[in-house]
Amino acid sequence: MNNIKIIADSTCDLTEAILKQYDISIIPLCVIMGDDTYLDGINITPEQIYTWSERENSTPKTAAPVLHDVISFLEPYVKEQREIIFIGISEDMSSTCNVIKLASDFLHYDRIHIINSKNLSSGIGHQVLKAATLANAGNSAEYIVDYIRNHMLEKVKASFVIDTLTYLHRGGRCSSVAALFGNALKLKPMIVVTDGAMGVSKKYRGTNKKVLLNYAKDLQPDLINADPERVFITHSGCDEDVVNELYHFLESLHTFKDIIVTNAGSVITCHCGPKTLGILYVEK
Repeated sequence: MNNIKIIADSTCDLTEAILKQYDISIIPLCVIMGDDTYLDGINITPEQIYTWSERENSTPKTAAPVLHDVISFLEPYVKEQREIIFIGISEDMSSTCNVIKLASDFLHYDRIHIINSKNLSSGIGHQVLKAATLANAGNSAEYIVDYIRNHMLEKVKASFVIDTLTYLHRGGRCSSVAALFGNALKLKPMIVVTDGAMGVSKKYRGTNKKVLLNYAKDLQPDLINADPERVFITHSGCDEDVVNELYHFLESLHTFKDIIVTNAGSVITCHCGPKTLGILYVEK
């Protein structure tokens, strides 16, 4: 058994097949809908979120994992004396990393290495997969942590195009006036993660398909020069033909060894809404 255990939180948006292949375990964040709290990826789906949001004219709240649950989650690996590497959502977006630190202190265990990804969604996934690959190759926990923090973290490029501003508005990230006019004009912002925080890079206009193809073409110069190991297409319920067209576009670049399509989980969905799509890659 590999003595290094790789753990991420549910916002990394990796598929079940990938998690199983690399023996990656997931700590779920919380989704709060009214008086009920659900666990991301466990007992709530993006489709249920859309239904609830439209019915209530509101957006669910999200929260970091509960400390007691995290302690219970980590205890088996602590008893096995495993080296634990946790890679979590940006500390500017969530207190999840801090909850892991509190759990580590409670357990009096100093072999839990916590990495603030400064990212979200499969921007975290890139780092998690690299850590798992390095662990499987026999590298030490110290080497893996140093590599992710100092040689990869700043190279992960995450961006998304939002189809509707309604969810950003409901979540307090967009004014009602901006949402009203943005939706009326079919404006779709490109959200870019920079140093752990989200910001608007540019705005597109048009149908979902047209906008996403233009977005991909705008990224082309950077994609051609990206790390060829893998690229993610991560989306929240985009039409299959749109996703396939973007997949074939990335294939046509003859750059990436692996093009991975993943679905955004419930926490990411709460904030971005349906038909959001991102292309996430790593700079050389």
